Amino acid sequence: MDYLLNVNWNKITPCLVLLVLEVVLEFSECASQAEVNKHLELGRDFLARGQLSDALTHYHAAVEGDPNNYLTYFKRGTVYYALGKAKFALQDFTKVLELKPDFTSARLHRANVYVKLAKYYDAKEDYLQVTYSEPYNEEAVNQYHAMDGLAEDLRLAEAYYRGGDMRAAADLATRLLELSPWAAQLRQLRAECYIAMNDLFSAVSDIRSVNRLQQDSTDGYYRLATLLYQLGHVSDALKARQYSRCIDNANKLLNIEQEVTLVVFEANRWLCHCYSKDEQYTEAVGACGAALALQKEARVLCDRADALLGLEMYDDAIQSYKQALELEEGLQRAKDGLSRAQKLQKQSEQRDYYKILGVKRSASKQEIIKAYRKAAQKWHPDNYHGDDKKIAEKKFIDVAAAKEVLTDPEKRAQFDAGSDPLDPESQRQQNFQHGSPFHHFQHGSPFQFKFHFN
Repeated sequence: MDYLLNVNWNKITPCLVLLVLEVVLEFSECASQAEVNKHLELGRDFLARGQLSDALTHYHAAVEGDPNNYLTYFKRGTVYYALGKAKFALQDFTKVLELKPDFTSARLHRANVYVKLAKYYDAKEDYLQVTYSEPYNEEAVNQYHAMDGLAEDLRLAEAYYRGGDMRAAADLATRLLELSPWAAQLRQLRAECYIAMNDLFSAVSDIRSVNRLQQDSTDGYYRLATLLYQLGHVSDALKARQYSRCIDNANKLLNIEQEVTLVVFEANRWLCHCYSKDEQYTEAVGACGAALALQKEARVLCDRADALLGLEMYDDAIQSYKQALELEEGLQRAKDGLSRAQKLQKQSEQRDYYKILGVKRSASKQEIIKAYRKAAQKWHPDNYHGDDKKIAEKKFIDVAAAKEVLTDPEKRAQFDAGSDPLDPESQRQQNFQHGSPFHHFQHGSPFQFKFHFN
């Protein structure tokens, strides 16, 4: 104890502090390395099970824990490579070669990434370096000799494009893309060729791939949007009233692109309109709903309302027209549609001449006459064999009334607008709207039946 009292602590304390710090740092280093090894082990296990994203998470942690370990970068680079993330794989393999320039496996992997990116001269240089270290590396030797041919094919494809030979350029680009699927410039070149050949659906597919490969490609998304507006297949079908073709092409577009919101909206908007015009009302309502979920647009709401009218869902149709008017207050189509829907709702409580004859609202005059003859034969009192002749007489009168209205263009137009031309009350209201309360007397009786049988 006396000895301890005589010690000069002012001299010894700094030495003790340094000793303690050294022990702490050594222990911390060991703990840190143990954590890195644990992450590497977990990464290897996940990689073996094919769980690449989980493996990548642990390799990230390992790199952060030991940023100077070339093997950690290499392992993470191989995961990036398997995930098709060329940019990050290239960065990791390059970092490995900075830390250990003679690591042949990393150089060979980087060369393979260069090939997939169509950077053939960079790949050739890496393959050459590999052959210096491993003269009998068959993959490196064969790939080294193949690079000049691939580079020449790339130049030739670009020359075909500049010379206007789009088919030859597209075919050559397709062959190169089999080896270089991550080459955004090759897909862009082929997309431009497809556009020139008017194969716009294929062009959309390639531009979508370009956007995915470049990730931050604002120009690519703008090009895609422009291309969609140039996509004449659907609009041409609409102009020609070929609604089935319109539906087919819009569905093809959805099959190609399901991620870019603008594309999905445009395709569903076309489906909404064309299904409705083709009288596939249930499908129309579904497509309209899909479009409206992405963007509220008055004309889509009107198409939806038209389809709802076809399904005789009058309350929903009225609501849809009102929503359209909230978006575009002066939209005449919505105003006319709302008025028609309200009249049809009221009319639904009365006779529906189309239902009486069992024909569609789009039925031709010939179809109406054919349906009338069939119904008239069925319900003619002289032909009816049921017990209650009064039922037959009433049905027969309704059939005759339906034929009169639907074969007369003017009366049919009134009925389609929601007014029954054979209903005095309905005509009285319409005449008041036209400023002549006595107008309906000018035509005598509203019922003018004429029966013709073969």
